[in-house]
Amino acid sequence: MKNKFKSFTLITFGLVFGILISVNLSVFADKKSEAKKLPVEDLRIFAEVFGKIKADYVEEVEDKQLLTEALNGMLAGLDPHSTFLDQDHFKEMQQGTAGEFGGLGIEVGMEDGFVKVISPIEDTPAFKAGLQSGDLIIKLDDKSTKGMSLNDAVKIMRGKPGTSLNVQILRKGQNAPFDVKITRAQIKSQSVKAKLIQEDYGYIRVTQFQERTGEDVAKSINKLFEENKKPLSGLVLDMRNNPGGLLNAAVAVSAAFIPEGELVVYTEGRARDSKMHLTAIPENFVRDPKNNYIEKLPSEIKKTPLVVLVNNGSASASEIVAGALQDHKRALIVGTKSFGKGSVQSILPMNNGTAIKLTTARYFTPNGRSIQAKGIDPDIVVEDGFSGLMSREADLNHHLSNPDDTESKKDESANSEESKNDEKQKTSTKADDGGEALKNFKPVEFGTADDKQFQEALNILKGIDIYKKIN
Repeated sequence: MKNKFKSFTLITFGLVFGILISVNLSVFADKKSEAKKLPVEDLRIFAEVFGKIKADYVEEVEDKQLLTEALNGMLAGLDPHSTFLDQDHFKEMQQGTAGEFGGLGIEVGMEDGFVKVISPIEDTPAFKAGLQSGDLIIKLDDKSTKGMSLNDAVKIMRGKPGTSLNVQILRKGQNAPFDVKITRAQIKSQSVKAKLIQEDYGYIRVTQFQERTGEDVAKSINKLFEENKKPLSGLVLDMRNNPGGLLNAAVAVSAAFIPEGELVVYTEGRARDSKMHLTAIPENFVRDPKNNYIEKLPSEIKKTPLVVLVNNGSASASEIVAGALQDHKRALIVGTKSFGKGSVQSILPMNNGTAIKLTTARYFTPNGRSIQAKGIDPDIVVEDGFSGLMSREADLNHHLSNPDDTESKKDESANSEESKNDEKQKTSTKADDGGEALKNFKPVEFGTADDKQFQEALNILKGIDIYKKIN
C-alpha cells in the first residue's frame, strides 16, 4: 500500500511538473538575472498534499476542482485584485467591459475572507437597494461568503434576470448584519451621461471606463456645446463611485481635456511590457486611426474651467484621470479622498480558455505620485456624509504597498490587526433589524439639487467665471 501511494505521489508530481512546463516556466525567472531554479522541494510537497487529498479525503474530489482551488488560492494570496478566471468567468468579464452583463450591479473584491463592495454601479439593482462602498457581504442566500472564492461569489450573484437573492450585509457603523433582498436584472451599463445644467454650464458623469467610454465622452462634449450654442463657461466631470475599468479609456477621457502629447499616466512593474508611458496621443486610445474622436472636439474644451468630482468609491481608472488633470493643473478636484487603487491588472489568457487577472504594475501620475493605498486628495474637500462609513484600498488585507510610503510596511500588520479586532467587536452571528435603515435609505441622485457635492462644484465654476469677468 505504501509503495502504491509513493508511486501515485510520483505520478502526480510528474503531472503537475509537466503542467507547469507546458504553461511556460519562464515566469519563474528574473529577466534581469540568470534563470532561477524551480522550487522542486516545494513542488514535491504540493504533489504530496495533492496525493493525500486524493487518497484520504472523506469524499472523492475531482482533480480539476483541486487544481482550480490551488490556482484560486495562489492568486488570492497575492493581493485583493489578482484572481483566477475559469472559462465562464472569463467570458463574463469580457461582457462586463463591453457594457452588458447580468446580475446585481456591483464591483466587488475580497476583505478578511468576505466579499467586499468596492462600488455599486449606478442605476443597477444593487445601487437602488442602497448598497454602499465598503459594505461586507457575509451571506448570499443561506451560504456564508467566509472563505468563498471571489469567482464563486460572483457566480452566485449573477443569474437569470427577475430572480431574487438575499444578501446579508455588515456595514461599518451598524452593530449587527442586516438582510436586503435584491432582484437580479440584465445590466446594461451606460457609462456616460451628460446634460446642460443651465445656460453655459455642462455636466458629464462617467460611471465606468468601458470600450466606448472615451468616444461617448467626446460625443457628450460636442452635444453640450451644440445645445449651448456657444462655448461653455464651465464643466463638471463626475466620477464618484466609478470603480474604474479599461486603462486606454482613462487615457482617452484625459486626452479630451489636456493638450495632445501630454503625459497621462506611467506604469512600473517587473515585466518589460508593464513599463508604459501613456500620453494623450491617438495611438494610446483609438482603435481605428480614421476615428480620432478627440481631434473633432471644439478647441475651447482644452481651456474650459473644469471641476472633477471624486469620492472614496472612485477607483483605478477614475483616479488616473483625476490625477492627470490635477497634476497638469487642468481641473480642480472636489469631493472626498478617492479609493486608492493604484495598481494595474492585466488579463492573461491561458491556453484552455481560462485566464488570470494579475497585478502586474503600479501606476503613477504625471508628477510621479503613486496613488496606491493613498488615493487622490481633493483640492477642495466637500463631504457627502458617507465617507466616514466606507473603506478604501488601504483597509484591504494584503493590499499592495505604496512605494513612496516608508511607513506603510511598518504600519501594515498593526493596522490589519486593528481592523480585525474592530470587526470582531462589531460582528454578530445573526441579522437584526438594522435593515430598516437601508429600507429608508434613498441614494442621492447625482447631478441634482439634492446633491451637495455637485451643487458646490457648480458654485465653484460660477465663482471662476465671475473672477474671470472682473479681471
